Amino acid sequence: MKALLRTSAKGVAAVVTMLLLPGLPAAADYPTKPINLIVPYAAGGATDVVARALAKVAPKHIPQPLIVVNQPGGAAITGRVAVVKAPPDGYTLLFGYGSGEDLVTPHTRAIPYDQFKDFAPVAQVTVVSIILVVPASHPARNLKEWVAWAKTQNRPINGAVSTRGASVDITMQSFMKVAGINGTTIPFRGGAEAVTALLGGNTDFSGQVYSEALPHIKAGRLKVLAVGTRERDPVIPDIPTFIEEGVNVWTFGAIRGIGAPKDTPGPLIDYLEASVKTMTEDPEFHQIMKDIVHPVLYRDRKVFLKNMQDGFAMYGKLIKELNLKLE
Repeated sequence: MKALLRTSAKGVAAVVTMLLLPGLPAAADYPTKPINLIVPYAAGGATDVVARALAKVAPKHIPQPLIVVNQPGGAAITGRVAVVKAPPDGYTLLFGYGSGEDLVTPHTRAIPYDQFKDFAPVAQVTVVSIILVVPASHPARNLKEWVAWAKTQNRPINGAVSTRGASVDITMQSFMKVAGINGTTIPFRGGAEAVTALLGGNTDFSGQVYSEALPHIKAGRLKVLAVGTRERDPVIPDIPTFIEEGVNVWTFGAIRGIGAPKDTPGPLIDYLEASVKTMTEDPEFHQIMKDIVHPVLYRDRKVFLKNMQDGFAMYGKLIKELNLKLE
């Protein structure tokens, strides 16, 4: 219990509450063992990097470590299923909850769980902007010039994306539809492979989250033409939005949050929510996020759930109105 006193006041209050609940005798000492943070994507991607940043500062805020466990596969469904099936005891959490697989995929195909009913939201950590990149050698100086170039090509224009039907894919397909570009998106096994395909001349552009493309941008291999948020991203304020460049499209970006299995006791969720808040306020965490060009956008579970519900509704509207093909 001494270690728990280092947590936030709200977290301590949650533990006291648990002590008073007769149905949760073991919860008084939570956590007594490492907490697994399931990342349903490969190591090295944007979601994995943020999860590991959180895990790095976690020992200063909770008495047990956060262990990042990568479970990629099945278009990021496999890792989610593992969390859904885990005991609701607070020791298995999903990192990356709120991504396109939760807000877009359910509109396009059946999934073996309900993305809202089978998870208990804990907290939002960040929202990553989606960008459009092209090889730095391309003559277009901005998105308007690139769109004009694309329309002069006597062939379909292809865009590389990390996953079919995820938020990056829907953003790029929406862009092409509204801009009047003839072409399609091609899914790869992650953002890194999508960049490789673009740099190898196999596609014409790529939709990316900024952090995954950053090394290639810094190295001068790629240039960013637009960002998919409604307003400019404060992390990359010099990059114009699609709307500013004359294409009336915007999306929520890639939400990165934490979810627990449904039926996880409320006091445990309270404790986790409060602990994540203190982690995201840690100066070391802020520095790591600055280094990887991610904003820190903590939101409590109520606001987090509202953001996901709004995003789910918006993506559904885009898919229907633009007749997007996401299978």
